[in-house]
Amino acid sequence: MQRRTFLAACGVVAGTAGSMITGTAAAADAVRVDSLDGLRRAVAEARPGSVIVLAAGSYQVPAGEPLAITGKHGTERAPIMIKAASVGGVELTGEQSFDLTDSSHLVISGFLFRQSTTLEVPADCHHVELSRNSFRLADLEGLHWVMIRGDHSVVDRNSFSGKSTLGIFLGVEGGAGADVMAQGVKITRNHFTDHTFAGSNGGEPIRLGLSGRALGDAGALVELNLFERVDGDPEAISVKSSGNLIRHNTIRDSLGGIVLRHGNGNRVDANHLLGGRNGIRIYGDDHLVINNYLHGITGSGIVLGSGSVRDHLPGESPESRRGNDAPDRVTLAHNTVIDCGTGISGESHRTLPPLDCVLADNILVGAAGRLTNLPFQDGTAWAGNLFWGEALDGTAPAGGFRRIDPRLAAGPDGVHRLTQGSPAIGAASRRHPGVGHDLDGDQRGRLRDVGADEYATGRPRFRPLVAADVGPLAR
Repeated sequence: MQRRTFLAACGVVAGTAGSMITGTAAAADAVRVDSLDGLRRAVAEARPGSVIVLAAGSYQVPAGEPLAITGKHGTERAPIMIKAASVGGVELTGEQSFDLTDSSHLVISGFLFRQSTTLEVPADCHHVELSRNSFRLADLEGLHWVMIRGDHSVVDRNSFSGKSTLGIFLGVEGGAGADVMAQGVKITRNHFTDHTFAGSNGGEPIRLGLSGRALGDAGALVELNLFERVDGDPEAISVKSSGNLIRHNTIRDSLGGIVLRHGNGNRVDANHLLGGRNGIRIYGDDHLVINNYLHGITGSGIVLGSGSVRDHLPGESPESRRGNDAPDRVTLAHNTVIDCGTGISGESHRTLPPLDCVLADNILVGAAGRLTNLPFQDGTAWAGNLFWGEALDGTAPAGGFRRIDPRLAAGPDGVHRLTQGSPAIGAASRRHPGVGHDLDGDQRGRLRDVGADEYATGRPRFRPLVAADVGPLAR
């Protein structure tokens, strides 16, 4: 237990993806253009630090004549910037807008993208930032709206909205090679809304990898994004690669949840999942799922899956790679799960159980149903969990939990946190490696508290996101 220290930089965490725009010389003379031909000429002459501003208006890019950006390289301190005159003030229509090749340290900002083909950052580009744009591409069957293949790309403060057909809003893949993933991609402060594809698969807002790239270590950061009414797929954030960090995102009123579908060594930390149908679902090895807050999920809050294969291996067949990898060495700790259909559940329709997994120091509260329903118990270790409410205990072993009121109370943001005198305070069964902070961004004390919240009395650094926190107009 410790007291919370309020930081003026509310909502910002050390290591948060920053914008390349920050640090650009504001006094640099901008080249102002008012036509697509003028934009093409300015891009051809651009050099590090160039700022090109396109006048407000709607511009139709002719078929077969995209806005080519080829061989253009800014620097870390002096990126090349291509901007709308005001955020949202320039609409680009037609078949294709920007066509990037062999370029780096480039910022594209403030546009309304309304094209009918995918906007791609290819593998021969790197350090490309898409910032403060609105993506509402043609609602075509199978069209993916944005695809990132270039290393160290940034997708920040954009909006993605209004798709009813098969296809994803945003994908991250890589170049040639079966397991190659783009490295170090940052996806932050974006707003994903209203994906209404009615099929059972293929309408993810974010797809981070592919089955064939599951073993690719991507090192992506998906942070501080808001998802609302994203119903195109049970997976709002679909992770199909390894070594990624998914933290401080909010998913509201959506079919989709956070799914570690393929890959190993991912971290799901301090996310809010509120009032939807799917929570967090886990396959693969060596994941850390901590500090998450799930409230009112009609299905299971957290699913520790089962497998059709034990491990994905280099060189395996495509059929095996598509199979579900049974979870091994997964830690589920310090999560708070309230009034979900089932708090934590497993799967029995695949035959390979989880192995060497830890379910510890979570708070599960429910007014009905069951708090746990895991068919495989031999591969899981339970400790220090607190259960409360009218819901049945379910399959959790008697020594793995206490049934006691954790004394939670809702704050102004609706999040139920510990109150003074809670039996969760200082009661964690162990100090889990890598768990230094809680849901709110507060440091965990020497004697850690059970659940997602570490008791404190000050203002939280992090809270569930709302529309004003994300998208093109967010600060």
